[in-house]
Amino acid sequence: MADVILEMKHITKEFSGVKALDDVNLTVERGEIHALCGENGAGKSTLMNILSAVYPYGDYSGEILYNGEEGKFRDIRDSERKGIVIIHQELALSPYLSIAENVFLGNEITNINNVIDWSKTRQKAKEILEKIGLPDENVNLPVNKLSVGKQQLVEIAKALAKKVELLILDEPTASLNDEDSKKLLNIILGLKERGITCIMISHKLNELSQVADSITVIRDGKTIETLKKGKDDLNEDRIIKGMVGRELTNRYPPRESKLGDVAFEVRDWTVHHPDDPERVVLKDVNFNVRKGEVVGFAGLMGAGRTELAMSIFGKSYGTSISGEIYKDGKKLVLRDVQDAIRNGIAYTSEDRKDYGLVLINDVRWNMTLSSLRDRFSRHWVIDKNEEIVAAEEYRKKLNIKTHSIKQITGSLSGGNQQKVVLSKWILTNPDVLILDEPTRGIDVGAKYEIYEIINDLAKAGKAVIFISSEMPELLGICDRIYVLNQGEIAGELDKEDFSQEMIMKIIMSHTRREKPTI
Repeated sequence: MADVILEMKHITKEFSGVKALDDVNLTVERGEIHALCGENGAGKSTLMNILSAVYPYGDYSGEILYNGEEGKFRDIRDSERKGIVIIHQELALSPYLSIAENVFLGNEITNINNVIDWSKTRQKAKEILEKIGLPDENVNLPVNKLSVGKQQLVEIAKALAKKVELLILDEPTASLNDEDSKKLLNIILGLKERGITCIMISHKLNELSQVADSITVIRDGKTIETLKKGKDDLNEDRIIKGMVGRELTNRYPPRESKLGDVAFEVRDWTVHHPDDPERVVLKDVNFNVRKGEVVGFAGLMGAGRTELAMSIFGKSYGTSISGEIYKDGKKLVLRDVQDAIRNGIAYTSEDRKDYGLVLINDVRWNMTLSSLRDRFSRHWVIDKNEEIVAAEEYRKKLNIKTHSIKQITGSLSGGNQQKVVLSKWILTNPDVLILDEPTRGIDVGAKYEIYEIINDLAKAGKAVIFISSEMPELLGICDRIYVLNQGEIAGELDKEDFSQEMIMKIIMSHTRREKPTI
C-alpha cells in the first residue's frame, strides 16, 4: 500500500464570487516528485498557496490531511512547523543580506541570551550549501551578487534549514537557462534521494517528464487526471492534451511570410556597462528587420540580448553608446524612451512584473498607460470613454481572461499579464516591436495565442524582434535568426538553415574565433 504524505480533498476556493478551484483533489506519496500541470489561471499556485497557508484555514472549503492528521494551518509559520515549505516563483530573498543571513532569515540561530550566534549561523549555512552543490560559496556574500540560478539554490537552502519534509517549488526553472535548469533538477532529484517529498509546478513539460514520478493535471480549477510514471504515458503531447482538453498537433501557428522593405536597421552599435564605463557590453552590432518579418535573437545567458534591446529602446540601458539607428531609411536620434515611443518603437521587457506592469493598478490603466498622451488625451484631458472602449476591444481581441478591465492586474495569471503588456504596446501603434522573452513562465496554450498575436503583427507589416532563450521557439516562429555571443553578432541564419545544432555551432565557433561551416 502506498505511503501517502498528503491528501487534499474537495478543495474549493473563490475570489470575488469566481471559483479559482472547484472540488480539487490531490494525493501525494511520500518521497516522490509530484508535478502540477495546467494552463495559466488553472489554479495550480492557488492550490499550493492553500497548502502552505498563504490562504489560511477557513479561507477555503475542503480538507487537508498531512501525515494522516487534519491540517488546519492558520499561517505560513504554522505550515512550516509541520515541515511544509513553499518556494515561490518570485524569490523571497533580501538582496543586501548575506547568504548566511538569508538562509536563516526568520529562523535565526540564537544563544541562551536570545542573541544571534553568527559563528554557528555561518557554519550551519556552509554545511547546508555543501548539500546542495555550493561547497565553495562565500556565505558572507550578499545574495544580489549571485546569479539567478544560485539564488534559487539559496531558497532551497532556506527550506532545508527549516527541516523541510514537503517542498513546494513554483516554477523553479522559469528564469534559468538550460544549464542552470539542469543543475537545479539534479538538486531536486538529490532531495528525493534524501527522502524529501517535492511538489513542483512548471510549464517546462520536458523537464517534468524527466524528473516527475506523478503528474496531476488541473484545468479550469478542476482536477482532470493524475498520471503515474511506469503506468501512464508521460510524454509532452499526452500532458498537453490533459491541460488544454484537446490535441495540440502544432505548437506554432502557420504563417506565410510577406516581407517588405527594410523597416529598421542598427549599425555599428556599441554599448558600455552603466556601472563600469570601461567594460564593453555590446561591440559593433549590425542588424536589420524588414516589414512583416519576425527576426529572432539567440544566445546564451549573458550574451547581451536584453542589453541590446534596452539600449536601442531610448538608451534605457548602458552608457557611452555609439552607433546609428535607421527606420524606413531615416536616421533616428533616440535620447530617451519617450523618443523611442514617438518614433514607433515598442519594447516588452522580459520582467513583466517589475518593468512591464504596475500590478496594483487595474487592467485598463495598464493597457492604456503608454498611449495616454498621444491617443487618449485631448488638450491634456484624458478621454475616459475612448480609453475604456480601447481596453475592452483589446481584452476581447487578445482573449485576456479577466472578469472586467477594472480587475487588478496582479491578480491575473502570468499568461494574461503578458497579454496585458502586449496590449499596452500594441495600443501605441508601433512600427517596430521588440519582444524580450514574451512567453517566459506561461503555458503552451497561452504561448500559442501569443504566437498568433505575433503573426498578426507581422501580417500587418510590423517589424518584430523576438528574443528568447528557448531555441525551439525561435526556430518555430522566426523568419531569420541572429546569434549573439559575448556582445557581438556571431552569425546569421535564414530559415532553411535553422537548427539548434547550427545555433550552438555558431556560438562555439565564435567563442573560439573560428568561422563556422553551414
